Amino acid sequence: MTEPAFDFPVEQKSVPRPTHVVMEGRFCRLRPLDPARDTDGLYALSHGPEAPQQWAYLFTGPYADKADFDAHVRTIAAGTTDPVYWAICDRDDRAIGWLSLMRIDTTHRVIEVGSILYTPALQRTPAATEAEYLLAQYVFETLGYRRYEWKCHNFNEPSKRAAVRFGFTYEGLFRQHMIAKGRNRDTAWFSMLDTEWPQRKLAFTQWLSPENFDAEGRQKVSLGVFNRLEAREGGLALRRATLTDVPAIRALKDIAYTRNETITGAPSLPRMVDYAEIMADHEVWVADGEDHLIACAVLQSAGEPLIYSLAVHPSEQGRRYGDATLAFAEKRLKELGARRIALYTNLKLEERIAWYARRGFSRTRVEQLADRQVQHMAKDVA
Repeated sequence: MTEPAFDFPVEQKSVPRPTHVVMEGRFCRLRPLDPARDTDGLYALSHGPEAPQQWAYLFTGPYADKADFDAHVRTIAAGTTDPVYWAICDRDDRAIGWLSLMRIDTTHRVIEVGSILYTPALQRTPAATEAEYLLAQYVFETLGYRRYEWKCHNFNEPSKRAAVRFGFTYEGLFRQHMIAKGRNRDTAWFSMLDTEWPQRKLAFTQWLSPENFDAEGRQKVSLGVFNRLEAREGGLALRRATLTDVPAIRALKDIAYTRNETITGAPSLPRMVDYAEIMADHEVWVADGEDHLIACAVLQSAGEPLIYSLAVHPSEQGRRYGDATLAFAEKRLKELGARRIALYTNLKLEERIAWYARRGFSRTRVEQLADRQVQHMAKDVA
């Protein structure tokens, strides 16, 4: 099986260190810690009955008294090189937690999020997720880092679940990695790459969208579902695409759609798009073959749920991978909340239209474009 091609030229350049910028979100803001303003509230929030659990896997705390805690806050707030801390604040600018960027390697463009304190006022709220989104966006888009790391004690199951939920990939266990508070620590390592960020960002923005919450503020689709990275359907092993897959996706689209163009007399729309740009607002899924991609599905869940394009490599014909790719696309959009799924194809592709019709899609309208007529189709999946 082929894997994403990670052996590729990389420009040798350094990136800036993080600085204490303010990051604004809908549910929270990240700003520098202010000991005079934040210490009392953070102490009260982090030293209640839950304190032993809150501090169990951090390198310090809980603190015997507020004076010790105040000294710690003053120390971390003053740091401007490594680590760099931010207060996580609610919309009233009340500090309800903190996090930091640390182990900063500007040459290889690697950085870690760590020393995360989520008080009960922050836990299980949209702000808790938005804080991670804001920091990741800053790391990848503003600073230009290539690799973003998450590490935690292997016993810290909530942290490991959070890493996966946020879109980090588990890389392995570093045994006897540290001594923490006088005890052995085996460290679980997770990472997210700049080539993966467009699809991870899409998941965050989909989850944080007002449309994903009901009138009582309850989520409709979980971030874990939006951030699903793998699926299996009809013999296909599919995974979320990354920017490194763009050339292979383009090659698959070229070979899969060129035959259609002898019928339509016009370039196929899926061959006319930039798939690096498409990843910003469409889910892109691929299945690997020995030396080429077997299949690709491009899906839009926002607005009208849409199967934007499907492609199967011609060399795989006879294995019902077209059916598998379509079935996966339907299941995935339904998982994302779709009740009705749309697609479109060139009106001249009569066999293709009939193929979709046999699988439950009905003709809805014909759209006249400058150089073609487009048949729109839809299917109820609720």
